[in-house]
Amino acid sequence: MSATLRRIATAPIVFYQRFISPGIPRRCKYEPTCSAYAVQAIREYGILRGLVLGGWRLLRCNPLSRGGLDPVCDQRLFGHHHHPVDTPAR
Repeated sequence: MSATLRRIATAPIVFYQRFISPGIPRRCKYEPTCSAYAVQAIREYGILRGLVLGGWRLLRCNPLSRGGLDPVCDQRLFGHHHHPVDTPAR
């Protein structure tokens, strides 16, 4: 059932990729494109987190951004990344 819901959630994006995007000039500064990023994020992290990551990517894709390679990863949207500190074994 989860795979079916993910397919339903990605259907509008896939429709855009197949039928709308080919008719307009490419404007996305990132690789993968924003639509490909959103589909991959939904498939990897589920509908809610995937849509949030895709939306965050769309907000970052603007004339002021540098663009470039931006792979899908589970990132924190706000705040700092906290990495556990390795403690020496006793």
